[in-house]
Amino acid sequence: MFEIIVGLIGGLGLFIYGMQIMSNSLKVVAGSKMKRLLEILTGNRFKAILCGIVVTIMVQSSSTTTVMVVGFVNAALMNLTQAAGIILGANIGTTLMAQLIAFNMDFIGPVLIGIGVITSLIGKRKHTRDIGTILLGIGIIFFGISTMSEVMAPLKDNVIFKNWLVTYGKNPILGLLIGTVITGVMQSSGATLGMLQALAISGIFADVSGTAAIQICIPMMLGTNIGTCVTAMLSSVGTSRAARNAALIHLFVNIFGSIWVLCLFGVLDAFNINPVYQALVNISGTMKTSSGQVIPNVARQIAMSHTFFNVFNMIVMLPVIDKFVAFLEKHSPDETEGDRGLQLDDRLLNNPAVAIGQLTNELVHLAEMAGKNLKLSFEALSNNDEKAIEKVYEREERIDEHEHGIIDFIVRLTNLNVSQEENDKLAVYLQCAHDLERIGDHAENIVEMAQTQIDEDIDMTADAIDELKKLSDLILGIVANVQEVIRSEDNKLCEQIYRDEEISDDMTEAYKNAHIKRLADGQCNADSSAIYFDLLVDLERVGDHSANIAEHIQSLHAANQVNEIEGVIY
Repeated sequence: MFEIIVGLIGGLGLFIYGMQIMSNSLKVVAGSKMKRLLEILTGNRFKAILCGIVVTIMVQSSSTTTVMVVGFVNAALMNLTQAAGIILGANIGTTLMAQLIAFNMDFIGPVLIGIGVITSLIGKRKHTRDIGTILLGIGIIFFGISTMSEVMAPLKDNVIFKNWLVTYGKNPILGLLIGTVITGVMQSSGATLGMLQALAISGIFADVSGTAAIQICIPMMLGTNIGTCVTAMLSSVGTSRAARNAALIHLFVNIFGSIWVLCLFGVLDAFNINPVYQALVNISGTMKTSSGQVIPNVARQIAMSHTFFNVFNMIVMLPVIDKFVAFLEKHSPDETEGDRGLQLDDRLLNNPAVAIGQLTNELVHLAEMAGKNLKLSFEALSNNDEKAIEKVYEREERIDEHEHGIIDFIVRLTNLNVSQEENDKLAVYLQCAHDLERIGDHAENIVEMAQTQIDEDIDMTADAIDELKKLSDLILGIVANVQEVIRSEDNKLCEQIYRDEEISDDMTEAYKNAHIKRLADGQCNADSSAIYFDLLVDLERVGDHSANIAEHIQSLHAANQVNEIEGVIY
């Protein structure tokens, strides 16, 4: 028995490790595709369900998809209706692995491991190496299943174990609890189902007649769906009310599904007219054990029951889920929020491509805050408005916090397995965040001079005020274009920013000379001149930082061209 336990732990460890490295590599290879899927996602629940299916097939983990959904809702990237659709789709997408395991291809594991190792070691491009790692992960999964089925093979001759399995296995509540607890502990429904299928492949059900085997396995399978909710529930701790509601939707879908299936089967079993078990046995066929014995393919029966349950549960939930979402929104409204804060949820790190997409949104928001502060600082200067000065200082604190949060998120993203293109973009975003924060600092400098102007009762000439108005209007236009450049990466708009920045330099130089002449003619005094020249410097620096951002964004296009050339060479 000790050897069986050790072998089972080792095989399960291989299975979980294979799932992890395959999932991580799939997210790198397919990350941009997942981001595009989320971008086209609308309130149409059927599109959301399709999105959930496809994304979960990509990452091969419904828990990962649901945790991502919790993060998206927490970051305000999607609403609860969209989240509910994706959760329903995720439950269907996760059934693919169980279907693959049921083929019982023991020979394929070592082959895929060999191909995966060679490809990941000698591949010249990162994309090729990532594909090699995916194959390696799949190979380790099959090898882990093979290991578990081999070490559990002696149990088929253990009379005590078989009697226990038949006697207690037919208790649906006990089976449901076993599946729930094991999955909750391992936080992977795939691992629990894989272990159950490995038990079936070992031949343990060979002497179980008729449909008894699948009757034992279905409650455990239902329990895995409930147990996998633990991951999402834990991930929702400390999030917004909406994100916690998304986790509750996941729990509700799987508990409600288990209840209606067990109730339906209970009624059918009571009248001995349940055709579902026999249908599953018939469509699943037979398999050969390692000893050559032909037995019912219980592993396939488990996979088919898993698939059918999640598909039919989705159909049953369609008219119900909207009402549950409405109930949550009515009786559990999200907290009232003041000014929008940083919306970079740690759960987005599960998908670097989506995380980078949200980083783009946050950089645009940082640029918007810097632009608002710049505009408000000019108003404070023009109108001697001390309330506006206070608002600039308050927003400057948020700008600094926003920048620090963005930089921290970028640093954590760069430590993950991201593509070269994504790494280039992160480096650019790091520089952009710094330049945007510096624009905010210049707005703060302007209100400091506005306060000095108020305290010391300093007046400027009409010409000086008019010049500052013209230059500030141009600079505000440049900063507005910066916001759009970050969002769109438009090369023509980058060129426009360069041209406007050169115009601002020429205007600054001309205004300096004009003011020196006014100063020589005695039209203004030294105090107002000091403020005027400092203002020109600040406005010019804002233009410089804007041009820097345009240059950073343009460098992405250059990096993409290099990547395309490398793709042709290799």
